[in-house]
Amino acid sequence: MATLDSYEVPAETLPASPVEPQVLADAPAEPTPLAEIIAALRNVNVLDGLTEEEYTWLATHGRERVGGDRALLFRENEPAVSMNIILRGEVQVRRRHSGPIALFIGRASQLTGMLPFSRMKGYGGDGYAIGTVWALDIPQTLFPDMLAAIPSMAQRCVSLMLDRVREITRMEQQAEKLAALGKLAANLAHELNNPASAAQRSAASLFRELREYGNQKYQLGKLSLTTEQTDNYMKWVQNARDRIEAFSASAQALQSPLAATDREAILMRWLTDHNVPQPWTIAPALSETTLAIDLLDDLAAITNAETLPVAIATVASALRVERMAETVVDSTVRIFDLISAIKDYSYMDQAPIQDVDLAQSLENTLVMFNSRLKNVSVELDFDPELPPVSAYGSELNQVWTSLIENALEAMHDRGTLRLTTHLSGELALVEVWDSGPGIDPSIRSRIFEPFFTTKAPGRGLGLGLDTVQRIVSKHSGFVTVESKPGATCLQIRLPLERAEAY
Repeated sequence: MATLDSYEVPAETLPASPVEPQVLADAPAEPTPLAEIIAALRNVNVLDGLTEEEYTWLATHGRERVGGDRALLFRENEPAVSMNIILRGEVQVRRRHSGPIALFIGRASQLTGMLPFSRMKGYGGDGYAIGTVWALDIPQTLFPDMLAAIPSMAQRCVSLMLDRVREITRMEQQAEKLAALGKLAANLAHELNNPASAAQRSAASLFRELREYGNQKYQLGKLSLTTEQTDNYMKWVQNARDRIEAFSASAQALQSPLAATDREAILMRWLTDHNVPQPWTIAPALSETTLAIDLLDDLAAITNAETLPVAIATVASALRVERMAETVVDSTVRIFDLISAIKDYSYMDQAPIQDVDLAQSLENTLVMFNSRLKNVSVELDFDPELPPVSAYGSELNQVWTSLIENALEAMHDRGTLRLTTHLSGELALVEVWDSGPGIDPSIRSRIFEPFFTTKAPGRGLGLGLDTVQRIVSKHSGFVTVESKPGATCLQIRLPLERAEAY
């Protein structure tokens, strides 16, 4: 059921309507006959069953308003001072900066706006007509008289407010989940992009390089080497491979770009001195390995001037093919690891309630933030003796996602993030620390309120920590916070036994 209700939402979280309506809905030039108003009121479902006298009271005490297409009925944050009964047409409500999506839609035969017993203070968006609209407003000042004249309105309004709370809660939770899903998808896309691009580039180049390698092998075969020359060449190749593999991949990775450039220049000079054609195509492939110059000297010693260029070109081509194949394998392994992590994160194909390893759950969540951890020092302190917790695994991951994201945003993706788990009495304790500026003491008591946020407009709905508290409470746990400049800690305590949690 769509409504036009509003709650105390911080102004900075409210997005703007795409077009500001200029014409205000107002009283008609000629008042509508009382009988027509009563007939329209009889079509309002919430008012079904009222007596003739009660319908007449609403018709005579209400204030009519009519407007054409896109006529403005109320503005965002404008004080709500009346109950609105929509007799004809449709009203859409949009928050500012929300784009074309209507936040609420109120149609004919609905009752909305300020209600008796409601704590509503202002409208949550701009309300404007879609087509011609006709509404009847009951001022807030007449609510006591209305309840006295129509006693059943109390129960009707309370039921309507409960429906509105459920609907708005559902909508906001859905919006929060969609926002979280969008961020997760963006992080995952960023993580998948690098290995996928590397695999694509290497696979595309591999076909060309394989043809080149085959051509070099053919040229080498054309030389009709003697058995001794062939044996010496194969021994040299094996020795070169053994020497290259003796160096660890980590030592090779530590080579600076400047050192790699210097090494390529040295190899270019060696190739040029030995009359190897097109040295600029061979030197880069050799420089990416740890092939030493003395090995090249050995190759020159066992070959002649005609054989050396073909032999060394064949080696370079073989090394390029192998590196490309390794890149494809490494990239696909990385993609597989990411897919496995997202399956573990979402608990895909698993029962809702799991015995959750909290350390593994936190690590799976961290994978989703890899693209934001380049300038963050991550410290993990997981108690290996902590037993699993019986819980809804995918929901707990929502908790870790929200807490880690808040920590990273507080630090602007620079600083120290520390995750710990250990046993606290009969409860599992998870702590998420960050080295950000801390939480202002003046707002610390409000951080778990729905819709409260300190983020810039459009950056958040203010439901992250509310969702955290709701999920943790569902597991019979609780959330606490400690904060000072340079050290903020969110603590999650969860019961170990399922019987205690459900």
